[in-house]
Amino acid sequence: METEDEQSNTMMEEIYSNGGEESARNRPIISGEQLDIEAYASLYQGRTKITRLMFIAEHCDNTSMQLEALRMAYDEIKKGENTQLFREVVQKIDGRLGPSYTMDVAWCDSVDRRAEQRKEKLENELNAYRTNLIKESIRMGYNDFGDFYYAHGALGDAFKSYVRTRDYCTTSKHIIHMCMSTILVSIEMGQFTHVASYVSKAEQTPEALELTTIAKLRCAAGLAHLEAKKYKLAARKFLEVGPDLGSSYNEVIASQDVATYGGLCALASFDRAELKSKVIDSVSFRNFLELVPEVRELINDFHSSHYASCLDYLGNLKANLLLDIHLHDHVETLYDQIRNKALIQYTHPFVSVDLQMMANAFKTSVAGLEKELETLITDNEIQARIDSHNKILYARHADQRNATFQRVLQTGKEFDQDLRAMLLRANILKYEYNLRASRKL
Repeated sequence: METEDEQSNTMMEEIYSNGGEESARNRPIISGEQLDIEAYASLYQGRTKITRLMFIAEHCDNTSMQLEALRMAYDEIKKGENTQLFREVVQKIDGRLGPSYTMDVAWCDSVDRRAEQRKEKLENELNAYRTNLIKESIRMGYNDFGDFYYAHGALGDAFKSYVRTRDYCTTSKHIIHMCMSTILVSIEMGQFTHVASYVSKAEQTPEALELTTIAKLRCAAGLAHLEAKKYKLAARKFLEVGPDLGSSYNEVIASQDVATYGGLCALASFDRAELKSKVIDSVSFRNFLELVPEVRELINDFHSSHYASCLDYLGNLKANLLLDIHLHDHVETLYDQIRNKALIQYTHPFVSVDLQMMANAFKTSVAGLEKELETLITDNEIQARIDSHNKILYARHADQRNATFQRVLQTGKEFDQDLRAMLLRANILKYEYNLRASRKL
């Protein structure tokens, strides 16, 4: 079955460790427990905490989890001033949480009345600043307006106000502050092209960037690449996030998210060497992985070719990952890419592979495995052919001798063509052919 007879015992041990019946690895697998919403929500603050809770309530099939998420969102909203979100949550609750979680008209009227008074005051102050032409005061006025609109859920108006401060920025720190505010609103709006643009703008003033700010920009850039399905670029950005991040950006992302997003994107897009050097051996990223042991273990299992254990971890994580506001659209794609990479790496060392043994390793049926392998062979990801009768995959290793001869012949032809072209040009110049033709004209 193997390329070298003397390696057969080693390879057989490898196969069994990949999921065969004689596997001696009894590492505990995380259970498929439902998400601890309270612990999850405690990782975040501000608007993202509310939107994540509402996202869970909308996409979760478990009624008790839905109501728990809506209850926490209700309580969180009442700490702020966003009556628009409050009405949405009350509508979703629909009286299912009792009289304590119904429409509070008095609170909404009070908040809206204070908002109108606050807005009128900000407008008067801004008009006065613009009359006096004091740039710093005008900048602060627009910034206050951005904060006001953001707090009340008017994200479009908040974005416009923050952008307007750009014309009145007088220092690098002002530019950084404008960029970070705009990035925050853009992420909430889902406008990730703006996120990438303002991350780039902030990075153009490196002298004003603190380590914490750099870490935040890496996170924002990673989210932008993730949304664009550029998983390799996203992985690189998340891997560049320094330990200075801590919980300083929990209005957008938690450190656990950095580990999860970065780890899964790296698994889906990095080759084996890159996975080892940039993820497993990375001292800074290891600190993030310690926060999410499941992701750490599945990365180690994948690199160690223990695919059965790796796929178990992925299977148990999937339900909770589908409730993540940024990752849910990418879970299926990432899982497919990770599984395909595992299949390719499994078959790579062998001349022939028993499909029954491979199916056991990947916890699937032989028929299902054949379909997966057919797709990979068709896409030219695996150089092999399938013996459907005997259920064996045979590798098609290229004839290196013949390929070398073909390359030599091709190089000779190219050299001959280049030499003939050079001689032709030399003769044309020697006999001044172009010059004579121009004179005749």
